[in-house]
Amino acid sequence: MAKQGSGSILQFAPLQSSVDEGFWHRLSSLKLNKFGIDDSPIPISGFYAPCSHPQVSNHLTLLAESLPSDSNDESTMPPVIRGNRNRCYVPGILYNTNTMEGFHALYKQALLKAEAMKIWEDIHSGKAVEDCAVLSRVLLISFADLKKWNFHYWFAFPALALDPPATLVDLRPASQWFTLEEAESVSAACNEWRNSSVTADVPFFLVSIGSDSHAAVKHLKDLEACQRDGQKLLFAFYDPCHLPNNPGWPLRNFLALISARWNLKTVRFLCYRENRGFADLNLSLVGEALITVQQGWREQQCVPNAVGWELNKGRKVPRCINLAKSMDPTRLAISAADLNLKLMRWRALPSLNLEILFSLKCLLLGAGTLGCQVARMLMAWGVRKITLLDNGRVAMSNPLRQSLYTLDDCLNGGDFKATAAVRSLQRIFPAVEAEGIVMAIPMPGHPVSSQEEKSVLEDCKRLNDLIDSHDVIFLLTDTRESRWLPTLLCANSNKITITAALGFDSFLVMRHGPGPFNSILNLKAETENSLAAGMDNLALTNTDGQHRLGCYFCNDVVAPTDSTSNRTLDQQCTVTRPGLAPIASALAVELLVGILHHPNGIFAEAEIANSSSGGNFELPLGILPHQIRGSLPHFQQMTLLGHSSNSCTACCSTVSSVLLLVLDNCDFIIQVSRILLLKTNICTS
Repeated sequence: MAKQGSGSILQFAPLQSSVDEGFWHRLSSLKLNKFGIDDSPIPISGFYAPCSHPQVSNHLTLLAESLPSDSNDESTMPPVIRGNRNRCYVPGILYNTNTMEGFHALYKQALLKAEAMKIWEDIHSGKAVEDCAVLSRVLLISFADLKKWNFHYWFAFPALALDPPATLVDLRPASQWFTLEEAESVSAACNEWRNSSVTADVPFFLVSIGSDSHAAVKHLKDLEACQRDGQKLLFAFYDPCHLPNNPGWPLRNFLALISARWNLKTVRFLCYRENRGFADLNLSLVGEALITVQQGWREQQCVPNAVGWELNKGRKVPRCINLAKSMDPTRLAISAADLNLKLMRWRALPSLNLEILFSLKCLLLGAGTLGCQVARMLMAWGVRKITLLDNGRVAMSNPLRQSLYTLDDCLNGGDFKATAAVRSLQRIFPAVEAEGIVMAIPMPGHPVSSQEEKSVLEDCKRLNDLIDSHDVIFLLTDTRESRWLPTLLCANSNKITITAALGFDSFLVMRHGPGPFNSILNLKAETENSLAAGMDNLALTNTDGQHRLGCYFCNDVVAPTDSTSNRTLDQQCTVTRPGLAPIASALAVELLVGILHHPNGIFAEAEIANSSSGGNFELPLGILPHQIRGSLPHFQQMTLLGHSSNSCTACCSTVSSVLLLVLDNCDFIIQVSRILLLKTNICTS
């Protein structure tokens, strides 16, 4: 290669950026879950390595770990792992704006100047000599459009400009500059430096060569000792550039350090490059530069001009990347579904507990008009685990009002609603964990033949197991008696229970109060003493002395009976105004979310709109009523309160005590089954 230089201005190869997709994913997570609308600067870290290929330069790379952890318990600083030979640490800062307009309005030159100031201060304080990694910095500005997964960004690698620029005297391959003995010794010394975990990622260093051609690699702080020994001295750095006629970008700030700190006029430098992990002196360059800066340039208060904005195809414009096409559709659906919920926490609802919603297990008894709407509302609130129970089939009249079904579900006699609803939920949101249970709910007053007794017993047991394995139960069936057994089981287990019921132009939405048991009892293995203790716990009040809220049956002491026989066509179908079910379903789900965010949960007292009770409106979601009754003819709804009744056929202490004191030590659910099989109405006195 011919000798380069001879008085020309020293030209540097710009550094190039490379951003892993994981970086943008973590930035999205931090923005949604941690930072919100806070657009304060975010510390980041990047890395580069010496060039290792004669035709490809190494880039400054950002990974997911370049950002702080998205855990609330971790530091706001990204983790820094030193000692990796392939990762020379570069500190930096990220400015992520809230709007595209804010991104374009950033004063880019001022931001670049501020980062250059940090380098200049580290040079004058001596920090750059002790930890030379701070000679390189990265500045990144960005705007993340999380609805479309577009990321607009622009990198800068701040560099201090010498004034006037350095003059290149000589630049040639290192193999042509060293003697054969010197080259062998320099290669060995550099390889040893690179293989040590202590120095492998130290990007700036000294190479001294003695009169005996022996080379040694030393830290920058050893410069004065090397000068006293009269050795041949080179200022070396890990060069990410592969070009044969230009040193890489890190040399710019290295020369600024050399001039400001040691006031050297002539500088010999080594652009260290590798091949397959070992020093390659044919690829590496040795150069000589003259530095003649103006008087006062070295003063700390005179910060040099800064350059370093990365070009995009030769133009000074930002870059944009879209990750939607490269993402798994299910992952995209999850991100999009969670977006609105997480945005709610930015301003309107900071205390929204998404974790409890994501982990909640909901059982929907009934997959008709109400069940379809409730399932969709639950998914909109972030609930992912939904079980639907129904034994009906999709009829031709269903798809218009029951939003999870289509005409295809009605063909060939109709699919079971429970399984068709699950398919529809999974098409809407692939990440939902939905299950369909085809099963009839045993109902009092309905005749049961001797051949059906075994299956009814099994249905009772299965229903009990389903209620035990879920956190929330929605009663959405279209008959009164089908709600009785679930209400009894939910009261026994203290489960959160929500009822929604429709009339022609009116609706009821209510939360059931806790059952008569103030603690969960093991009914299978009770001794007489513990049984007596359980009886003492049967009461109309909660553990805090407040009167229990009633269940669906507390306001009606008449036992549930068969309401499906001997009915005309309009009585056999659920005839309601079309707008009623969506209203009631939405209120039922909103009521559940209110319970989950109330500090007392299922034991929360009832609140009534416009009540004067203190502290109610401090709750993030407003009041938490017991009952909501609505009327479409008057476009009105009322919040009502109904306490538990000591004559309730489903949750009163009398019913519970009978079930607790059953003979033969049989299972609780078997006793309930026997009551149903005997077709006995539970009457209390």
